[in-house]
Amino acid sequence: MLIVGGGPAGLALAWQLSRQGIPLTLVEASRSFERAFRGQGLMPSGLEALAALGLDPWPPSVPRRPLGGWSFVVDRRPLFTVREPMGSPVPCTLIEQGALLRHWHGRLEQQPGVRRLCGQPVVALLEANGRVTGVGLADGRQLTAPLVVACDGQGSRLRALSGLPYAGGKAPLEVLWFRLRGAASGAIEAWLGDRFVTLVGESGSGALFCRADAGVQLGWSVGAETGARGAADWLERWAAAAPADLAALLRALPPQAVRGPRRLPGRVGLAGRWHRPGLLLLGDAAHPMSPLRAQGLNMALRDAVVAAAALSPALAERGGERGEERRQRALAEALVRIEAARRPEVVAVQALQAEEAQRAALLQKRAGLRALLAATAPLSGPLLARRWRATQRVLRHGLAPLIREERR
Repeated sequence: MLIVGGGPAGLALAWQLSRQGIPLTLVEASRSFERAFRGQGLMPSGLEALAALGLDPWPPSVPRRPLGGWSFVVDRRPLFTVREPMGSPVPCTLIEQGALLRHWHGRLEQQPGVRRLCGQPVVALLEANGRVTGVGLADGRQLTAPLVVACDGQGSRLRALSGLPYAGGKAPLEVLWFRLRGAASGAIEAWLGDRFVTLVGESGSGALFCRADAGVQLGWSVGAETGARGAADWLERWAAAAPADLAALLRALPPQAVRGPRRLPGRVGLAGRWHRPGLLLLGDAAHPMSPLRAQGLNMALRDAVVAAAALSPALAERGGERGEERRQRALAEALVRIEAARRPEVVAVQALQAEEAQRAALLQKRAGLRALLAATAPLSGPLLARRWRATQRVLRHGLAPLIREERR
């Protein structure tokens, strides 16, 4: 089989299938995983998927940092903090995603029957009699396989070439990403500790946390970018929304410690159907996710677990012409089961992301509401904390445990 895309969905699927002896080719357009900004948050749902993928014990080459809590600040006043693990067996955990991808690539190199082609963009789908039979590469090569799995991200080329219906647009919450690095950022890391801190104020809104590897990562609402032209301007903007102690640390940070901004493509959408004969869309290729609560990474890993369990028996079919017919029927049935198992959860998570983004936008626009919440924080904070915690269940755990889907 062919897997196009060496991100979380593609690599997780390739790793799981290779462990079951399925021959495959992994095609990746890039030669490197060195990106400054990748999603780092693994919810319990994503950690469950990694456990199902056999990532135990945790590889020491992949930095991780368990999250200890979520704090919210409105108009410079701490509103509430909810501590992890919020009733879960495990807390949300930050990982260095690039290191995880490198780890999987290294392990795939050792797997028999795995062929990796990096630095090879896919430019065409090969078809015969209404069925996808392979892909064409930019260097002119053509690769054929009984199944092509498109894991090529939010702007999926294969999704566009497939003719599958798709509805999408800009994510309801777009952010600019920054990193605060160097010795001078150590005081901010100490202030944050193990918390993910959200700031909402007159100067804008954003969130910051200590990365799994090193330094602080900060995301700032795109809608609040007007007027900021350099690192010093950004530091002042963040300080204006922060509590006094954090504001002092931000204002003391030298501008050269700020890396960014980086505006990543912010798309959200859903393919009307995730498959056609010979082709399956997974991860962001099937359902680009908002950056809110790092759901792109978590949903991609869960897609891969379910897809591997459904595809393995079908791909293992062998034996002449009749064996090939059985395999094609089994693959067609597996594609239907994969989408049926995964679509409801993705739809639910996207709806919750949109609702949370709408609440954040409302709070940003309503100065009077922010002032009221800040003034009544000792009373309103605990009430809001309970309500917020109740809204996070599906975002943290998905709709159902993966093991049920895997056995379906």
